[in-house]
Amino acid sequence: MDAIIRVAAHHGDEPDIYETCQLLAGWSRKHLEHLGPLVQKYGEQKNPEPANMEKALFHGPRQGSLGLLRDLHDLWLMTNEVQLCWTVLEQAARALRDDELEQVCQECGQETKRQTSFFLTRIKQAAPQSLVVAS
Repeated sequence: MDAIIRVAAHHGDEPDIYETCQLLAGWSRKHLEHLGPLVQKYGEQKNPEPANMEKALFHGPRQGSLGLLRDLHDLWLMTNEVQLCWTVLEQAARALRDDELEQVCQECGQETKRQTSFFLTRIKQAAPQSLVVAS
């Protein structure tokens, strides 16, 4: 979620990036809220892997159209990772017969798929400008 906000702020001159990224970050915030009661139920064990992934992908502000393309690529990678986590968690919910957890995973997973779709669509739109026209 923090990465989406940073990309939105850094590429705010792009017509759709700022507003859409704010919307998508809001969905991610909502996902955390939905997980809150389930964390109370099952407990929480912190893991540094998500932060490490973000550090591995984002190396500070990137400039220009190629920078936007790279940032969108990184966001696409992150949302795919999140989608895989929703899928794994949903399978655990089924094994536990926890309908509430399964429903949260399905709903949040659908929104994560929409986030991934936006980033892929925007990558397809930005790639020609970044790779052909700019050179």
